[in-house]
Amino acid sequence: MSHLFHPQTMGLTPFLFFTGKGGVGKTSAASATAVALADEGKKVLLISTDPASNLQDVFATSLTMVSKAIEEVPGLYVSNLDPEEAAARYREKVIGPYRSQLPEAAVKQMEEQLSGSCTVEIAAFDAFSSMLTDPRIVHGFDHIIFDTAPTGHTLRLLQLPTAWSGFLKDNTHGASCLGPLAGLSDKKGQYRETVQALADPKKTMLMLVTRPEVSANKEAARASAELKKIGIANQYLLINGRIGQSGTENDPLAHAFIKREHQALASLPENLKEIPTFDISLAPFNVTGVANLRKLFFGSQPIQDHAAVSENGETHSRYPDLEVLVNDLVTRGQRVIFTMGKGGVGKTTVARKIAAALAKRGNRVLLTTTDPAGHFDPMDPQGGRLTVSRIDPKKEVRDYRETVLNQAKEHLDEEGLAYLMEDLRSPCTEEIAVFRAFANVVEKAENEIVVIDTAPSGHTLLLLDATESYHRELAHSAGEVPVSVQRLLPKLRDPATTAVIIVTLAETTPVYESERLAKDLKRAGITPTWWVINQSLVAAATADDVLKTRARAETPWIRRVTEDSEHHLVIIPWMDKGLTVKSS
Repeated sequence: MSHLFHPQTMGLTPFLFFTGKGGVGKTSAASATAVALADEGKKVLLISTDPASNLQDVFATSLTMVSKAIEEVPGLYVSNLDPEEAAARYREKVIGPYRSQLPEAAVKQMEEQLSGSCTVEIAAFDAFSSMLTDPRIVHGFDHIIFDTAPTGHTLRLLQLPTAWSGFLKDNTHGASCLGPLAGLSDKKGQYRETVQALADPKKTMLMLVTRPEVSANKEAARASAELKKIGIANQYLLINGRIGQSGTENDPLAHAFIKREHQALASLPENLKEIPTFDISLAPFNVTGVANLRKLFFGSQPIQDHAAVSENGETHSRYPDLEVLVNDLVTRGQRVIFTMGKGGVGKTTVARKIAAALAKRGNRVLLTTTDPAGHFDPMDPQGGRLTVSRIDPKKEVRDYRETVLNQAKEHLDEEGLAYLMEDLRSPCTEEIAVFRAFANVVEKAENEIVVIDTAPSGHTLLLLDATESYHRELAHSAGEVPVSVQRLLPKLRDPATTAVIIVTLAETTPVYESERLAKDLKRAGITPTWWVINQSLVAAATADDVLKTRARAETPWIRRVTEDSEHHLVIIPWMDKGLTVKSS
């Protein structure tokens, strides 16, 4: 049996981790918990370790890796752990002492060694682990709350202590894809202490955030099981967005919400049933700003917010539907189609719909995902025209290692092969292997239309930006750069070949994140083709007060995305497993 989540009454541990599938409300729950504890007189540090962090949107203030006091909440400090900034600091820490001692060419070689995604990972973890082990930080706060990255990345982050400790222990050459290991060898004790802190139930509590949705619950169950394997057993389940039985009787939309909720909770994975469970009610407002954060844990009664309940003025019929978008893709002849956006906005659903529509028109279509936490349910193969695949990181790592070693055997001696095998055991090998697979998938667009459901925004950009460093790494390891990789960036930048579709929700954080994604893509020479607002309540007729308020709150965000997209906007109404709620 579950109860409403009230963190002030729970006797929480010093370290709190909020994790779960993208879009379930981790940031909202973590932020509201931080505010609630600070309001009780506790000194609280809230940190985001998500590459696509939106804490700055929630608190409406600019944030860096240096903790910042929130004036409206005495005792609360907030910061973003920026992986790129952490990597820059790490590189300078390693290279700085050599700048005046080595020739410029040698220093540049070190900088190149430390320019890959592997350095970003270890630097981010290095900063993260210090938060759990630095006495000045640990003893300076009653609670340190981590708003973690989407589940796949969280698992990678929390498993890094073991991975890096094992790699450092076995490495004998003193260098790897990270460059000189001298910068890491003194961290073994810190990493060991981090592992111990994570596994100590008196120090660490894991908040698995989910929604009353089957896919979110499956992801929470997987995270729970995998985190228990590495010793994090003190877990709680938070079910966010519960509408319960509040809702107007016989209202179709409220009924659809309640039906979906009951089905999801009835099929809750067995391992989650063993975890203490708490509810967070569906909020009739966007969870941004301190005032709304303070309301989150107190039920779902409508809030009379004049901005939110003003006349709607928006109708779904003003905007084209997904069919128009698909027709445009066919007319343009684009062969590589990405769906991108913040985790949880429905990229996978939109990718499925686009792929199915293209195949229905007689095209050969490959639908795939590069998201470490991504998956596809079974689909109609459309007479063999639609193929579904997934890039499996574990398989890609095995294949990549085998390929590199087979190529290297021809020109490396025994010692050189031993060194290369050591290099291939490092955690960054996965990033390189997945990137190679990604390039190979895009190459298939020569023969079929490729629809790619990508990872959440931050990781997607790391993947796309990895091209040049990947060239260097693969040339170093394998002696050559595949043609598929050489041709990748030109394809991504060619609007005649590639369509980027940004998927968002008509809510504060997803829209802000989509705008940041669009800017980053444009800096990389890639211009979004269409924007999609998914699961919109604006198109739904409802008499339920909470849902009406949420629908009206979408209006300013729909207008904003209309401008962002230069009127290349599609709105998909809220649906429940094929049930489309009537248009207003």
